Amino acid sequence: MSAPSPSLSDRHLLLGVTGSIAAYKAAPLVRLFKKSGADVRVLTTPDAERFIPALTLGTLSESEVLTEIFPENEEGSWTKHVTLGQWADLFVVAPATAQTIAKLAHGFCDSMLTATALSARCPLLVCPAMDRDMYRHGATQDNLERLREIGYEVMPAAHGELASGLVGKGRMPEPETIHDRVTEKLADAPEAVPGSHAQPSSLEDTSVLVTAGPTREPFDPVRVLTNRSTGTMGYALARAAADRGGNVTLVSGPTTLAPPDGVEVIDVETAEDMNEAVQARRATADLVLMAAAVADYTPAEQSPTKRKKNDDDLVLTLRRTPDILKRVGERKRSDQILVGFAMETDTPHANARRKLEEKNLDWIVLNDLTEDGAGFGPSTNRVTLLSREGTSEDLPLMPKPDVAEAILDRVLAAQESDS
Repeated sequence: MSAPSPSLSDRHLLLGVTGSIAAYKAAPLVRLFKKSGADVRVLTTPDAERFIPALTLGTLSESEVLTEIFPENEEGSWTKHVTLGQWADLFVVAPATAQTIAKLAHGFCDSMLTATALSARCPLLVCPAMDRDMYRHGATQDNLERLREIGYEVMPAAHGELASGLVGKGRMPEPETIHDRVTEKLADAPEAVPGSHAQPSSLEDTSVLVTAGPTREPFDPVRVLTNRSTGTMGYALARAAADRGGNVTLVSGPTTLAPPDGVEVIDVETAEDMNEAVQARRATADLVLMAAAVADYTPAEQSPTKRKKNDDDLVLTLRRTPDILKRVGERKRSDQILVGFAMETDTPHANARRKLEEKNLDWIVLNDLTEDGAGFGPSTNRVTLLSREGTSEDLPLMPKPDVAEAILDRVLAAQESDS
């Protein structure tokens, strides 16, 4: 194998190593990261040293390996997990056992590895490693899906011969594969100032109104017209705004998502319900983020009883629903920031720019459904930010929580430059 090019020059990488037979692969992975120019810190779970000595990983990384939450030899040990989380550009957990995956999925905090994962603002890449039946067990798969919902990226386990003698999926991806994925993830990310990360702009004393999710438009007591929105993007925006100190109200259509901490949630069903909730609160909001996928049409008449299958062809008459975004834009204060969303398939940039202007928006977030990873459903999103001033920025494919942070960063930075 040829030596990798310095594609990770001056990048800060955290490598989490857990108690798996595949832990021996962490040694060549550290070497690959170092040869590519990265600064590497290794965090381990207590069981990891059963499989690979801390001395080996420390020698290769040129830094002390940390396991306990309060390391004895580290200055500022009681906040070390926080400073590491701010220092890192990317956190890789390889190998990630079923036990550690479960802990990451449910917010356990019993080692330096798990504590730092909770503190880190950087992307986190999880590389599972376990036996075949453990990997495909429903509990493990649920935990992996939970990690994706949180915004972590999960690399699929590789297929092959396992330590048990079974053959199947469960092998940790090879170090070269992980190195290549890390390089890809960081290729479009801005380089951090060595030793520091910019703090996000504060929303302290700011009233934030967010809409999220689909609406349901009933045409009888059983059936509804709706769309594929899961609400994930809007909830991520509400959570990110609350984390920055904002006083956040979330008007949500029907979803299966847990309410974000510190956020007032108003549950609605129809487009008319959402319109009433938004119009009642828009005047006092300083920042309005309209991420909901509101139905454009609703049945003109709702049957009081379930419609029977009496006809081969059922014709429904539909009427327009209120244009909530337009109404907010028409009444927007001069000091109010209004951000809309556009989901397009044809001439997306032109349609998004027209929507921005017609509805008096300050920003619009464009989802181009023809691009992989964009739109409803996936835990990732790929968006373009268009501003009233005519700027346009394509963001790379990112977990939706990271997209939410990027949207707030751009919007607030523009506001600060204007003030």
